[in-house]
Amino acid sequence: MKDCEALIIGGSAGSLDVLLKVLPGLSPALSFPIIIVVHRKHGADSLLPELLSGRTSLIVKEIDEKEPILAGTIYVAPSDYHTLIEKDKSFSLDYSEKINYSRPAIDATFQTAAEVYRTKLVCLLLSGSNSDGVNGLISVKAWGGITAIQDPATAQVSYMPQQAAIHAKIDYTLRIEDMTEFINLLS
Repeated sequence: MKDCEALIIGGSAGSLDVLLKVLPGLSPALSFPIIIVVHRKHGADSLLPELLSGRTSLIVKEIDEKEPILAGTIYVAPSDYHTLIEKDKSFSLDYSEKINYSRPAIDATFQTAAEVYRTKLVCLLLSGSNSDGVNGLISVKAWGGITAIQDPATAQVSYMPQQAAIHAKIDYTLRIEDMTEFINLLS
């Protein structure tokens, strides 16, 4: 899929380990942004963008309100805010109710991005202990986007990708060692 305009990666428990393995091999010439939405405690992981930036040559930054989404950048959803994608391809941060006990909720980002990017969106759901992201993947598929999950057998906490496999139509089930190549081939 060479016409990818955005990749969103969602995860919860066990997903940070996956990201730290995948990021080092990413091409510095990616033609799309990567948006990372992981469940994290408010204020506890403010160093997450710094930690991830040490693993890749791509720019890594925490999302700012109304910031335009640019190719070749890895954006990290801030803790305690839902990250929404606006029609003008900018970010909006929202402090509304938690979804699936989470804020940021993966579903909120997947669903709003699906309406904006449609067939040019790829979403990847990683390890986690609740079903956040499943409804978002259903929306992504409904808008014609590509859905992918971490192979539950390789997940530290398999519940999240397992629920996606059961309830959503998944295009790709990826082992951790295959994710970097999968992402690079989207460009």
